[in-house]
Amino acid sequence: MRVAAVDDDLTQLDLTKCTLKAMNHHCHTFTEGAALMNELRRESFDLLLLDWELPDISGPDIVRWVRGNVKENIPILFVTNRRGERNVVEGLGVGADDFMSKPVGVAELTARIQALLRRSYVAPRAQEEAWGRYRFIPAAARLEVDGKVVQLTQREYDLALFLFRNMGRLISRRHMLESVWKTNNPAGTELMSRSLDTHVSRVRTLLGLRPENGYRLSAAYGQGYRFEAIRDPMSDAGALP
Repeated sequence: MRVAAVDDDLTQLDLTKCTLKAMNHHCHTFTEGAALMNELRRESFDLLLLDWELPDISGPDIVRWVRGNVKENIPILFVTNRRGERNVVEGLGVGADDFMSKPVGVAELTARIQALLRRSYVAPRAQEEAWGRYRFIPAAARLEVDGKVVQLTQREYDLALFLFRNMGRLISRRHMLESVWKTNNPAGTELMSRSLDTHVSRVRTLLGLRPENGYRLSAAYGQGYRFEAIRDPMSDAGALP
């Protein structure tokens, strides 16, 4: 998962980043709310961790902005010095999903993050995952369409599964590169971006992800890609790609 954390306490921010890294998540850190909000205008995240009191803007104001301006319903966890029922009620009332008070222990932070992600995203099944005609078998890195195996490279398979798991979301290019290419190094971004576009085009063609087959995989200029079903995948019985 791709997580953004904002806190002006660098010690807390480092703890958060180390905790998320140990959980095999990518963590992007910010010390000011405006920087996070600016990033959210062009980047996508799976989870936000917010402090309440920041140098430039309050945590509740960030939550209000996110809920009013970001289409995707990103889960939000407050990690703050605030405590007490009044603060919890206010934090949840503006749109946050959970609330925990500092000092924060690694075990509790881990448990809260796991619980929030579990509630917000469907956990992958170990045996197989299916969307209409498309059946993924992760253990074998195999994809079947209408029962027939589609020959894909490992990168193409990983990208296809990532797209289906995030169906309906606008996913930024960096989010896709981090999740599929396993890189967050800005060096060589242009080359990696071209590789991403090439792979998206190939997956679209190989899997027949076209409106006539019930799907749309489209680019959002300056942001990334959105993959969506334009009819119920479970009723999809179109021709092979």
